[in-house]
Amino acid sequence: MRVVIAGGHGKIALMLERLLADGGHDPVALIRNPDHAADVEAAGAVPVVLDLEAASVDEVAAVLSGSGDRADAVVFAAGAGPGSTAERKLTVDRDGAVLLAEAARAAGVPRIVVISAMRADAFDAASDDVFQIYLRAKSEADAAVRASGLDYTIVRPGGLTDEPATGLVVADTTLPKGSISRADVAATVAAILTTGAASHRQFELTEGGLPITGALAALPDPA
Repeated sequence: MRVVIAGGHGKIALMLERLLADGGHDPVALIRNPDHAADVEAAGAVPVVLDLEAASVDEVAAVLSGSGDRADAVVFAAGAGPGSTAERKLTVDRDGAVLLAEAARAAGVPRIVVISAMRADAFDAASDDVFQIYLRAKSEADAAVRASGLDYTIVRPGGLTDEPATGLVVADTTLPKGSISRADVAATVAAILTTGAASHRQFELTEGGLPITGALAALPDPA
């Protein structure tokens, strides 16, 4: 598969790229900073410098089309990051995901996987707190992706850690608050992409007691 990953230099994205490359797939990493190209290449991906905050739908779609080598799936793993402004939570975490979905549809790419956030829909609409705006951005992006007509999967992980992967998770529509390693999130997204699991599903994800494939298989049917 050719998989285009937005936010291709993020921690989860780099792990995902390595998993896909090691599995014989062709990851492509969208990055803003050309200085990150070497890290992406070391992870087994092809870097493409493209700023989602400045790019048009047609520009992103052209990358997804790949001069005749159209992507099989796209992954939204981008984010404005800690310390960013409320405005960039909206322009990156929300608008970037919406742009990627629109470009996927324009390019004929059928599949999108979004890395979102636990409890995203519980944001306080009256608050100007940056974290609440971050949750709002994720919630609104997820709603747009669900309505896009694409074959979507929205993964809403709990608190992210840098612990090693365990391969053991729990996934459900809603879960008690918990944490999960970035490595296990990457492994879950890789499993979704390579097996076709969790089609048209949105779920929360934390560390747990089930192997990833088993946790995905146990997800409730889509509403």
